[in-house]
Amino acid sequence: MINRRDFLIGGAATTAAIALASNARSQPTNRPEMAALQQGYVGQYQGGVYLLPANDETVQWGWFNNAEPPRARIRSGDTVVMETMMASLNQILPGVPIEEITRLRVDNPGRGPHSITGPIFVEGAAPGDVLKIKINRIVPRTYGANWNLPGSLNLGQFPEQFPEPQVKHFFLDLQRGMTEFLPGIELPVRPFPGIIGVARAESGQYSTVPPGPFGGNLDCRELIEGTTLYLPVFVEGALLWSGDSHAVQGNGEINLTAIESAFSELNLTIEVLKGQSLSWPRIESPTHWITVGYDRDLNVAIDILQEETLKFLADWKGLDTSAARQYMTTHGDCRVSEVVNQLKGVYCMLPKQAAPALSPNPTADTAENFVTVATESDAMQAMNQSAMS
Repeated sequence: MINRRDFLIGGAATTAAIALASNARSQPTNRPEMAALQQGYVGQYQGGVYLLPANDETVQWGWFNNAEPPRARIRSGDTVVMETMMASLNQILPGVPIEEITRLRVDNPGRGPHSITGPIFVEGAAPGDVLKIKINRIVPRTYGANWNLPGSLNLGQFPEQFPEPQVKHFFLDLQRGMTEFLPGIELPVRPFPGIIGVARAESGQYSTVPPGPFGGNLDCRELIEGTTLYLPVFVEGALLWSGDSHAVQGNGEINLTAIESAFSELNLTIEVLKGQSLSWPRIESPTHWITVGYDRDLNVAIDILQEETLKFLADWKGLDTSAARQYMTTHGDCRVSEVVNQLKGVYCMLPKQAAPALSPNPTADTAENFVTVATESDAMQAMNQSAMS
């Protein structure tokens, strides 16, 4: 178990890291973690645990680039305890008005709004491997914000129907695990990293907005504490980032953002899996395996999801295509993860233990839930109609 008092937050961690790096540079060493500090990596390495603060040296704003120098260097099986920032390099904080949030987006075209900590170089990771990332612990800050940016930016799923930009700031009651949406209406705090991904194979600078086979802006709300993410590796060392830290998100992220926060602690154990391969990310929870699919067309995303799910069921349960398709139909809980990040995302939850077939989704309000329904041959139209309803 990691001793949390060893995690030095913010400036204290930065000061310690700089002092340690300075000492390391002055003394030759055979220890790989100290050699990494000599090479300019920032952070603090303590017996298989790497402490990586979020500061101007370790965080980038809105771009992935596989040429970005690593900010940490670890070995397979190590644990990284990292911090993340609020959006736009910590410029979206409680009380910041929507005009300033809009200006930050308008003045920085092309890049995403996300602040991403990293990258982390994992020794031994090579193209064709799989990176196994166990999320041990998530501690968000005590605040967050949700905003939409329609108008000339045309962002969010329904910018024409909701043309006025707005922001709402939230206090997160971490002791109770709740936040107030309106008086008398509370939402459960369920933090997860909106972005967690590795470098893509292609060189150059890429916006953090669209996700892909490399992971990135997956916005899958199932990636909570206790789950494990599997990512294909495309470059030497994998180069892992995280950011876009979410406190609360509904499936779809329809108005544009989650309740965006930052993490005081994102605790990850990272392992390289040799001799395995993946086409798309895969998620494991204590109770489910989760497959994903992403594309600009929601219908194609569903096709990718189906292909990934059938492939997984063939490997996992030895099912042929027909039996796997039937299993997915009767036991797979398939949902829309997000629709506002250029690519649309879907995922399917497959129970690990034997379970009865899922009951049909309700078509009218129940005692527990309000329900809206739409049936269309085009999945995007159906999603839009039911969401608007």
